[in-house]
Amino acid sequence: MPAHLDPRLLLAFVAVAEELHFTRAAARLYVAQQALSRDVRRLERELGADLFVRSTRQVTLTPDGERLLPYARRVLEAQDALLSAFGQARPLLVDLNSPGLVTGRRVLYRARELAPEQEIMARFESGLTYAAAELLAGRLDASFGRFAGLEPGLRARLAHQLVRFEPMAIVLPREHPLASLPSVPLDALAGETVYAGAGNPRTPEWTDLAHRLFDGRGIKVAPPAPLAVGEEEFQRIIAKTGHPVLAVVGFPALPGTVVRPLADPVPLSPVSLVWRRGLAHPALDALRRAAAELAAAHGWLRRPVQGWIPAVDETVNSVQG
Repeated sequence: MPAHLDPRLLLAFVAVAEELHFTRAAARLYVAQQALSRDVRRLERELGADLFVRSTRQVTLTPDGERLLPYARRVLEAQDALLSAFGQARPLLVDLNSPGLVTGRRVLYRARELAPEQEIMARFESGLTYAAAELLAGRLDASFGRFAGLEPGLRARLAHQLVRFEPMAIVLPREHPLASLPSVPLDALAGETVYAGAGNPRTPEWTDLAHRLFDGRGIKVAPPAPLAVGEEEFQRIIAKTGHPVLAVVGFPALPGTVVRPLADPVPLSPVSLVWRRGLAHPALDALRRAAAELAAAHGWLRRPVQGWIPAVDETVNSVQG
C-alpha cells in the first residue's frame, strides 16, 4: 500500500465506477480515454487490487472496487471542501432548466450578489430528471425542480431545499375561448388535451405532476410530440398541434398565445434547489442563502387557501437538507 494516493487517480476511478464505461468517463473528465485507462491501472497497481472487470461488452466493479468507492467519494468531497475553505473553489455549475423559468434565475442572480467572489455558471438542461443524473455524475452541481418527481433511488443520493410553491398556468392560443378570462378554472379545461412534456425523457417529473393534477377532472395529457430544443422549435411544435400548454405563472407568452393562471384550486408546482449529497462549496452556501432570502421576502412558501400540491410532494418535501 503506497503512503500517498494521487487524488487524480481516485477521480478517474470514481468517474469510471459511476459511468461503468471508459469512453463516457473520459468525456466527463475531458481527458483522453488512454490517459484515463492508464490512471485506473496505476491505481490498481498501487492498491494491489483489481477494481474493474473489463470485457468487450461491459465494465463492472469488482468487490474491491465496490469497497473502495465510498472511501474515494469521501476523499474527493473532503478535497473540495478544503479548497473551498481556502478560497480556491472551482466554478459552481447550476442548471436553470430553461431560459423561460424565472425562479432559478432569480436565486442565481441573488447568490451572485451575496458572493461576488465566487463564479456561479448557468446551464440549461431542461428538466430535473436529466439534471439529476448530471448532478450524480459530477457534470452539474445544482439544479431546480420538483424533487418529489424523481425516482426514490435518485432522491436518496441528492439533497434539496424547498424554494417556492410556484403557481401553475395554462398557455392558450389567442383565439381559444378561454383566452379572454383573467384566470382559468381547472374545471373549464374538461375535455381539453393539454401538452405537459409527455415523452420528453428529461422532464417526466413535470408530466407526472400534470397527470396527478388532471386525474378525475376530464383533462387529457397530450401524447408525446417530437422533442423540441430551443424556443423556435418548441413554438413550431405547439403551433402545429394546437394544444394548450401546462406552464407556470411568469412563463413568457409565445407569439400568438396568452398565459393565464389556473384557479379553483390554484395548482402549485413545488420548486426545490437540488444538489449532490456531500457537496461542499461556498457558492452552494450562497445559493441556499439566496433561496431562503427570496422565499421569505416574496412569500414563495406561503400557500393559498385553495392551493393544491400532490400528496407525495407533501411527504417528500417534509424532509430536506
